[in-house]
Amino acid sequence: MTNGTVYLIGSGPGGLGMMAIRAREVLDTADVILYDQLPGAEVIASLPKTAECIDVGKYGSDHTMTQDEIEALMVAYAKKGLRVVRLKGGDSFLFGRGGEEMETMREHGIPVEVVPGITSAIAVPECVGIPVTHRKWASQVTILTGHEDPTKEVSALNWKWLAQSPGTLVVLMGVKNLAKITGALVAGGMDPEKPVAIIERGLRPDQRVTCAPLAEIAEVAVRVGVEAPAVIVIGEVATLYRDGSEGKMHICGI
Repeated sequence: MTNGTVYLIGSGPGGLGMMAIRAREVLDTADVILYDQLPGAEVIASLPKTAECIDVGKYGSDHTMTQDEIEALMVAYAKKGLRVVRLKGGDSFLFGRGGEEMETMREHGIPVEVVPGITSAIAVPECVGIPVTHRKWASQVTILTGHEDPTKEVSALNWKWLAQSPGTLVVLMGVKNLAKITGALVAGGMDPEKPVAIIERGLRPDQRVTCAPLAEIAEVAVRVGVEAPAVIVIGEVATLYRDGSEGKMHICGI
């Protein structure tokens, strides 16, 4: 039997309107869809009834399946000749483990098609009026994970370098470790007054933005109950966010 194809799809940052046309085409003809919670309720509700849809989400420390189990399931279905979709939020190749899944499929001789998604690292800030680059304040942007592989003995992130690098820092999956992240940046020499904005549930009806200086943001986040998923923007561009009746952004469908 000829192996089926595995499709690695990023659904974008939120809602059906941000999903690529190719992603919709593949989903509608899939035999099996392995999804997690990050695409959001609207996308998940749109999954075709003709496909076998399997929740393989990772809810904090509560994992429905391990990564190895997910990949084994993808291989098993593909070897039956089926069209298999691994559906994620944002873009599957940006801290989404899509690269690892691609390698595993290649090891088993299974064809892979990658369908890119709009990454939340850029789209979520910009849809609340925060550009991650700006001619005046940021000629570069650095995107980093706030949740490294826990099996690593030493962090791959150079916090001193990050603290002193110019431009904007965008942190994904950083809510749980926010105090450690901000503490490391201040210890590395970053200005404690550096502006920070946290955008929770970006591009969804219950989106919320929390702003505070670097040295205070972790405490503020705890006080107001910030929860994942959230995008953390560190840098002067965060000052461009506006709230209230005057100047509030009504863009990207929010």
